[in-house]
Amino acid sequence: MPSERPGSWILSLSCPDRPGIVHAVSGLLASHEGNITESQQFGDPDTGLFFMRVEFASHASREELDAAVTDLAERFTMTWTLDVAGRPMRTIVLVSRAAHCVNDLLFRERAGTLPVDIAAVVGNHETLKDLAEFYGKPFHHIPVTADTKPESESRLLALVEELGVELVVLARYMQILSPELSTALHGRAINIHHSFLPSFKGARPYFQAHDRGVKLIGATAHYVTADLDEGPIIEQDVDRVDHTATPETLTALGADVERRALARAVGWHAEHRVLLDGHRTIVFS
Repeated sequence: MPSERPGSWILSLSCPDRPGIVHAVSGLLASHEGNITESQQFGDPDTGLFFMRVEFASHASREELDAAVTDLAERFTMTWTLDVAGRPMRTIVLVSRAAHCVNDLLFRERAGTLPVDIAAVVGNHETLKDLAEFYGKPFHHIPVTADTKPESESRLLALVEELGVELVVLARYMQILSPELSTALHGRAINIHHSFLPSFKGARPYFQAHDRGVKLIGATAHYVTADLDEGPIIEQDVDRVDHTATPETLTALGADVERRALARAVGWHAEHRVLLDGHRTIVFS
């Protein structure tokens, strides 16, 4: 017997572009009493790939939908995900000492405006333990040194598995992930950094920016890869500044831009709006 109310689902997919994909997907959903409520698609002429995200309501069970999409995926060589619409994504946030990004994520989660379930905050310092506990989140201190890095990353991966984590967010986490860890978290780890790179590297980048008289303050949220700060970009944001801005003003504006860009990237990922297209992303925002 079908349930009184249909379930709400999100299907996102990518495959080699060819005629008939939209027809096949919509036909599959129609055959399972699916009512499409939102649909976006894009064919990339550079890579020859097709991308699609569909929200729909259906009385069909998860098992029925999984089986049907699996059969379709074999016909079109699809990579796909099917998830319950609005389900909070299980997330871990990595931090060091800066609080602005993690505080923003925790506040948005509590306010119900970010579709994540933050299972824990992990820090290589204990500076933000009190902040995590204020929001009722477990805090795990995993210190990292050159000698302990492999062991520390193994502990982190074990925690990801133990907590059923789907997304890892580097909220101004001041450690470089190893190529091995970056590969293990491929497509499910998001980082945020200021957009001065490669001009102003290292400590106090906003003071360097002030010294050079920059006119734009920016931030980039991207997926983590083994190539430092060069992963596929999800979101970028900027604020314009002028000669009156002090280094402290630039730092404050930069923090605001960083948390805005990161929150949007995390939200879009959690809603399955971001699909990987080689070194780029397709974002159905």
